[in-house]
Amino acid sequence: MSSELEHISVLMNETLDALDIKPSGTYIDGTFGRGGHSGQILKRLGESGRLQAIDQDPQAIQAAQKFAQDQRFSIAHNRFSNIAQVADEAGLTGQVDGILLDIGVSSPQLDDADRGFSFMKDGPLDMRMNPDAGRSAAQWLAEAELEDMVYVIKKYGEEKFARRIAHKIIETRAETDITTTKQLADLIDEAVPVKDKHKHPATRTFQAIRIYINSELEEIQTALSASLEVLKPGGRLVVISFHSLEDRIVKQFIKKQSKGEAIPRGLPLTDDQINKNLTLKAIGKAIKPSQAEINSNPRARSSVLRIAEKL
Repeated sequence: MSSELEHISVLMNETLDALDIKPSGTYIDGTFGRGGHSGQILKRLGESGRLQAIDQDPQAIQAAQKFAQDQRFSIAHNRFSNIAQVADEAGLTGQVDGILLDIGVSSPQLDDADRGFSFMKDGPLDMRMNPDAGRSAAQWLAEAELEDMVYVIKKYGEEKFARRIAHKIIETRAETDITTTKQLADLIDEAVPVKDKHKHPATRTFQAIRIYINSELEEIQTALSASLEVLKPGGRLVVISFHSLEDRIVKQFIKKQSKGEAIPRGLPLTDDQINKNLTLKAIGKAIKPSQAEINSNPRARSSVLRIAEKL
């Protein structure tokens, strides 16, 4: 069932334009998901073009079978933070015309109760992008210290009631194991004294735990840095993020690589000295979905697309 759940790739046309696809080019889809973006990239590639995909989710690897007969396509079962390793093994280091990173949880992952990402459907409290690796959310919540939980929920969820929620988790787990998404969502609902009428009280905590369990922000930072050695000069880096923590990392990375470190005013440096460490050029401003796209796919609402080009 889970492999049939639909995923609508966000900002599709904007992404394809951003990649500036050349028919004979080489591209990496670092977050294959269910292949929405990959399928459209392949349609724009000629016979000599090449697309290397990456995903750590076994269900994504299964979904990629639909492209198994396409000689231009290959996929690596790996984290996108290992993009440099994947590129090296495929002989693509410094040869890539464009990298796409569509960060976050895909719709099939959210909609499949068995994956444990969503508080809207009861299921096992897992939240791992790769269910075969690492600790599940339930395992972490059973072992985590109070202050560790407060830190994670506050930092990654930007949740002002983090301490109340963490105390409630400790109080609850002393009486019973917390093993389902509904259990966690219900106890958060009890712990949060003031509700946001536009957002479920568990939204921020689920986001925080998912980000922590999967080391998502570290993954992004590692992948962004690695992209510099994978791209060829003129190659495009295209990143779609879905919340402010992710977008902040992408925005700051592009800014640093395209403008360099802040230099004290009056320091006697030539333009060549100032620019010698610059690796990227920012392309345009952040792109957000149209109202029409949001209307047809509400999950696109928070998405932000940023583009940079390798110098």
